[in-house]
Amino acid sequence: MKADQHRGLLTKNKIDNITSQDILQLDNYLEAISAFEKLTYQSLYVIDYAEMKFEYVSSNPLFLCGHSVAEVMALGYEFYMNNVPENDLHLLNLINESGFDFFEKIPLKEKKLYSITYDFHLLNKGGKTTLINHKLTPLFLNAAGKMWKAVCVVSISSSKTEGNAAIHKHGSDQIWKLDVAKQVWSKQLKPKLSDREIEVLRLYAQGLTINQIADKIFVSPDTIKYYRRKIFENFGVGNIVEALSYAVNNKII
Repeated sequence: MKADQHRGLLTKNKIDNITSQDILQLDNYLEAISAFEKLTYQSLYVIDYAEMKFEYVSSNPLFLCGHSVAEVMALGYEFYMNNVPENDLHLLNLINESGFDFFEKIPLKEKKLYSITYDFHLLNKGGKTTLINHKLTPLFLNAAGKMWKAVCVVSISSSKTEGNAAIHKHGSDQIWKLDVAKQVWSKQLKPKLSDREIEVLRLYAQGLTINQIADKIFVSPDTIKYYRRKIFENFGVGNIVEALSYAVNNKII
């Protein structure tokens, strides 16, 4: 029943034609994905839209929801139906529809520069939910310019609610954010920090306290508090943990 209700997840980017020229792109690329898995705390997986399956799933437990890698690989897209709450499945369906509509309008030579990020809940075997951040970017396109394979990165969300869909273009300060109700993408600029604010944020990331940061950059603790407040305002967050997560997820530090 769930599969019928969320058919857009299965059909919006269904690939029907893979040519021999398309296949030449692969050249043992999964070895690179496997190597990257060893270097990151994040969960990785690869979607094959021609087969509508997962071609690679890393062993990081966050995405697995208590399943083994083999079980998640075998489930493929059924994994979403089983491990995403119903309300979030509806949200994923809307993001999927709008995201691929956006992708189809991008010039062919630029398509691999784009990625999409959004938040949703995963449901583990014990019935507990975790809000995760999900990033997706194309690995390979087919001859028609459709997304054939995509790599996904999963980490703990820095947000408090699901949704927050945004599209990023690599090398650009532009971000497109989705109004889910209107199904419209609006262009914005990535928040910018001053050099001093970035320095303060990086020192926080190293575990330094307000007083230690103040001593290190030769200012008063009140000045550090001022910089911290400006960072929170720019990012729309309420504490330093959320600020660091936002900065990392948006490649600001």
